[in-house]
Amino acid sequence: MTKLCAMITGASSGIGKDLALRMLDMDYHVINVSRRDADFSHDNLSNYNCDLTDAEATKSVAREIANAHNVTHFIHNAGMILPNLLEDASCEDILTLSQLHAGAALIFVQAFTPAMKKSNFGRIVFNSSRAAMGVPTRTAYSFTKAGIHGMARTWALELAPHGITVNVVAPGPILTDNFWDIVEKGSAREQKLAESLPVKRLGRAVDVSKALLYFCDKDSGFVTGQTLYVCGGASIGGVSI
Repeated sequence: MTKLCAMITGASSGIGKDLALRMLDMDYHVINVSRRDADFSHDNLSNYNCDLTDAEATKSVAREIANAHNVTHFIHNAGMILPNLLEDASCEDILTLSQLHAGAALIFVQAFTPAMKKSNFGRIVFNSSRAAMGVPTRTAYSFTKAGIHGMARTWALELAPHGITVNVVAPGPILTDNFWDIVEKGSAREQKLAESLPVKRLGRAVDVSKALLYFCDKDSGFVTGQTLYVCGGASIGGVSI
């Protein structure tokens, strides 16, 4: 097999950055696609700047990457929340996040799957969210994250005969800038949320990266169309009687 090449959206910070550094240590060539370059450098790191809410710009960078690199792994990590209560939610928010979470993924996968099919190998992984199961103030976010779960299952069925797997990791809550944009760092609310989880702590970027790496592994070819919740037990639910 040729050198493994992973394209990660949003590898400039948070979970994407943690994953990129781990993949670089594993001798992947890593391509970061985000609005800004990663704040770290490596001989096997390439940066492409793009606003993924812009479909035409995304198509242009997807073509450029597909022509320059043999992408074996596509990890769609970039995300945005746009929180609003129902009364303040907007159709524009839904359209924006639909392009970012689903439309951009479609554009990249369409660009990369011809080469994946030719080599009979590929790994496609979404970094989604436990919020797909429902969280207050997440009308647009939960809608689009739940949507990519169904899209991933559809792609898994279509691509499985070509050696390409498609899986989803659904984290939350994880200590990243996205989390601290909503919950004040070190606040009583943060501590209360940690205590509410079965594992009694909040997640870290490494918790998610390790799950993403499992789906990326070349030996994980018998697992496709799956969603793995990395959420400290938050997705289990239950009522105490």
